[in-house]
Amino acid sequence: MPASTNMSMLPPEQIMKLPRRDFLRLAAGAAVLPAISRGAWAQAYPVRPVRIVVPTPAGGGADIIARLLGQWLSQRLGQQFVIDNRPGAGTNIGTEAVAHAAPDGYSLLWITLANAVNASLYAKLNFDFIRDIAPVAGVVQAPFILALHPSVAAGSVPELIAYAKANPGKITMGSAGNGTPAHVAGELFMLLAGVKLLHVPYRGEAPALADLLGGQNQMLFASVPASLEHIRAGELRALAVTTARRLDVLPDVPTVAEFVPGYEANGWLGLGAPRGTPAATIERLNQAVTAGLADPMLTARFAELGDTALPLSSADFGRLIAEETDKWAKVVKFAGLKAE
Repeated sequence: MPASTNMSMLPPEQIMKLPRRDFLRLAAGAAVLPAISRGAWAQAYPVRPVRIVVPTPAGGGADIIARLLGQWLSQRLGQQFVIDNRPGAGTNIGTEAVAHAAPDGYSLLWITLANAVNASLYAKLNFDFIRDIAPVAGVVQAPFILALHPSVAAGSVPELIAYAKANPGKITMGSAGNGTPAHVAGELFMLLAGVKLLHVPYRGEAPALADLLGGQNQMLFASVPASLEHIRAGELRALAVTTARRLDVLPDVPTVAEFVPGYEANGWLGLGAPRGTPAATIERLNQAVTAGLADPMLTARFAELGDTALPLSSADFGRLIAEETDKWAKVVKFAGLKAE
């Protein structure tokens, strides 16, 4: 029998008449084909557009970074990576959409700190984030800026604390929503500074920032990408940054920890995929993201926005998520936070 003969090419009656040696040889060859196909498929991925579900509104800091990375991945992998904004329920709507999507690599989740917070904030969800979302890659570490409307009579963190203590519950603190990174950053500030602020949740950072600029809100732990230009233009006052060290883009702005010992709150962003997505696909995506984070032009753009690259393997990103989930669960419990 010719060596090139494939069992699938033979009719059933001929297969039954094959000598035992030929039958076993063809059967072994047929068993190898699926593995070859899987490998070839992983190498070919992606063969059609990929959507990155961003569970926050367009225009916020997370959305800006997602679009920059999506553009890089489109160029790197030869298919369009489309940003699909699915805001609502503190990122849970978009997260659930990906958790229940086909695990084929064509529906990805833009993971934020909110996903780690929500694990303890919400008593019941239609998904288990740790179980249902596979970590793909870390992308950036994203600090916050404690920003005030210029009308607030506080030019420093100590002045803000003094004003808040003299007027408990009267300073409005906007956020992108209940339990979002901006919210828990503010809760941590209240706990450590011993002040009471009035939390005003919005449906995303963009509307919260718009109201801060308009004076309807007084304070916001804002992402750097969304607020930096407004600060430079004098439309907002930057009192402090939430990182352990000052930011290169705002070298004269102190850290919160310089006045509130022990305070640190860093957002972070990365990619996830539905659990069960092939390991080869996750690795291909991780390699593409890692290449992007080694590209000086892309990392310079991130740096301009105040963010720093966070190149992590899928396993290391998974460990970061677990650690942050535990850290913020303690804040949620201590502050008595509950999903609204």
